[in-house]
Amino acid sequence: MSRSLFNILFPTPKFLAMPSFGLDISDESLKFVELITTPSGIKLGRYGERKIPIGIIESGKIKDLKKMEEILIALKKDEKIKSVRVSLPEEQVYLFEFRLEKAELENIRESIELSLEEHIPISAQDAVFDYEILDEDEKGFDIQVSAIPKNIIDAYLSVFKNSAIRIQSFELEAQAVSRAVIKKDDLDTYMIVDFGQKRTGIFVVSGGIVMFTSTIDIGGLILTNMIAKSFKITFEEAEKMKRKYGLERNTENRELFSVILNNISILRDETMKHFIYWHTHKEGDKDHPQIKKIILCGGDSNLIGLAEYFSVSTKNTVEMANVWINITNTEKYVPEIEFEQSLSYAAALGLALGDFEYD
Repeated sequence: MSRSLFNILFPTPKFLAMPSFGLDISDESLKFVELITTPSGIKLGRYGERKIPIGIIESGKIKDLKKMEEILIALKKDEKIKSVRVSLPEEQVYLFEFRLEKAELENIRESIELSLEEHIPISAQDAVFDYEILDEDEKGFDIQVSAIPKNIIDAYLSVFKNSAIRIQSFELEAQAVSRAVIKKDDLDTYMIVDFGQKRTGIFVVSGGIVMFTSTIDIGGLILTNMIAKSFKITFEEAEKMKRKYGLERNTENRELFSVILNNISILRDETMKHFIYWHTHKEGDKDHPQIKKIILCGGDSNLIGLAEYFSVSTKNTVEMANVWINITNTEKYVPEIEFEQSLSYAAALGLALGDFEYD
């Protein structure tokens, strides 16, 4: 797999390696996972979730540094966390590919920096970036670049520094998720749909590298709120209905099926739009490799009937993620996180896996 995004800024000598903690931060919560090396393999250590009140983080931007520090300080005190690998918000990250010719090339990083403003709407001095070499021939390199505004990184660095938690690396959430749900050394091409509470991330991963990301404002909360509104019931009652019936066609309540389907069909359409774009858009004169299958993860991806609906309506292979695929054989060791809950920990688990022969 590819190295952690911006890990060059935070290299960790192997002899200083601490217990492996992954910390996945979103607008509404942070999830943490610890992975432990044992004589019988990797085992799950501490894990959990902390809610983040509305307004502290918006679209991945930390708006209230002080309150975010308080959350992290409490987490450090409760869980004795000393260092973490942290996910970066997809909404704030720019991904792009470009061709770099070898003629007169002296330094790849400097050449990328000079070309940065041609591809992203921020200046080179206001950005932090990393890159992957996708391909090389006699004339040049095909490069994949990830960039994020420097002020976003500075804000995250500040709250962790003031919380006395050391950052081992920053990493794209999409890359962390792919590390958790795609078998190590599998270089095929996959689309991952990370269906969360407030948003859904759509990623294309090829050759172990995240090639494309998109975020849409459709999540499980929208479904629950629509059910609550349609049936004039409480949010809690609506959530129970959603979990119990989902996209079950045989339910007697056809109205519930219609309410859920109307919103899920929008998510399906957005997914297919990106699926088609990937297969029809070329980089230079090269076709993109075919997507082998769609993988569903995220806290609301276990909606009854969702995988089947996506498979039938997109005419593609769709499956639920196995977030333990690179961690353990669940026939021999069953982590205490239930399967449905584990789907929301994909990013945190992928981050924690960064300490296990992935860098």
